Amino acid sequence: MHYKLTVQYDGSNFLGWQLQPQGPTIQGELESAVARLFGAPARVTAAGRTDAGVHALGQVACFHAARELAPQDVLRALNALTPPDIAISDVAVVPDDFDPRRHAVSRQYRYHIWTQRWRSPFWHRFSWHVWADLDVEAMRAAAATLLGEHDFSSFQAADCDAAHAVRRVLRSELEIEDGQLLYTVEATAFLRHMVRNLIGTLVEVGRGTRSVTEFRGLLELRDRTCAGATAPAQGLFLVAVTYD
Repeated sequence: MHYKLTVQYDGSNFLGWQLQPQGPTIQGELESAVARLFGAPARVTAAGRTDAGVHALGQVACFHAARELAPQDVLRALNALTPPDIAISDVAVVPDDFDPRRHAVSRQYRYHIWTQRWRSPFWHRFSWHVWADLDVEAMRAAAATLLGEHDFSSFQAADCDAAHAVRRVLRSELEIEDGQLLYTVEATAFLRHMVRNLIGTLVEVGRGTRSVTEFRGLLELRDRTCAGATAPAQGLFLVAVTYD
């Protein structure tokens, strides 16, 4: 049976999704739970390999098991076998050729910026505290220039191994909610650190150290050294993965 999981996690205590010899990962915890449940090892693959400290509300993963169990039983058992900062919200049986990464048509991320003058005892693990006054309208104008298909070389990590940097952005917008500035971006796919590099540069626009025109020009420059710093990991959430 081929099982599809929808997974939520607080990434604060993990070295990201992908297996690492140095410490705990989301993939490692899920594979350990699956092995205990089915009595045999299984590789758990995901729609996106989130980095250390990044969270998820709707990560999608799948694995193959020789033994058949009802999805509701798999859901209940895996939630009992995983640590408190990982939760499986849905389990479904899918065709054997389903690939959570290749078959995804879009991914949506949200970045949280805590904008109050004081630090939050509740949001410090899940947001970037930026206490400067930000020009949100300028940031919105800059974010809107990302819509459509562009070369995002200026916003990819130096060690990104993607074949090319062209991506299609379907949504790019900011809203204010309960003392936070939320940036939501949806695209067909993302480059390594792309969202965090976009946020780091959008904050420069908000602070007035970079204009909207200069921000838009980064797409043409295709040079990572010209864009802003990478925003901290803890503000980033993988919200949803969409399939046909």
